Amino acid sequence: MNIYRLVYYSRNHVSSDDASYETAVDDILAKSRVNNVRDNITGALLFNSGCFAQVLEGPLDKVEATFERIQQDERHSDVSLLGLDPVSQRSFPNWAMGFVGLSDADAGRFAAVGLSSGFDPSRLNGEQIHILLRDLTMEEENSF
Repeated sequence: MNIYRLVYYSRNHVSSDDASYETAVDDILAKSRVNNVRDNITGALLFNSGCFAQVLEGPLDKVEATFERIQQDERHSDVSLLGLDPVSQRSFPNWAMGFVGLSDADAGRFAAVGLSSGFDPSRLNGEQIHILLRDLTMEEENSF
């Protein structure tokens, strides 16, 4: 089976109210994980109050259909495709949808890729976002 990796970022329109924000995050992750298991998609999602960044890996038709749903989702705006390429192996084989929140501990990683003012995916290319998410999810996986 041919595997493709899609990387995008978008502006976040999820309410920043603490209770509704947490509910929205839980809802996004729960639905994504169900759909991604069904569609043989793996990946990781990072978002904060300002933006989303995501890597999706799987069969081309499924990845494209998922991306189309994301573009139609009212919680996203200014969706920017950064890469859609065939890959020899998955970077997130154990993650139907890994989630990385943004914490103060992540500030060093952002500075390392030239983002001393914080996470702004518009200043990263697709490979930089892919590597950042891969490294963060691997740390999460190894912490268990």
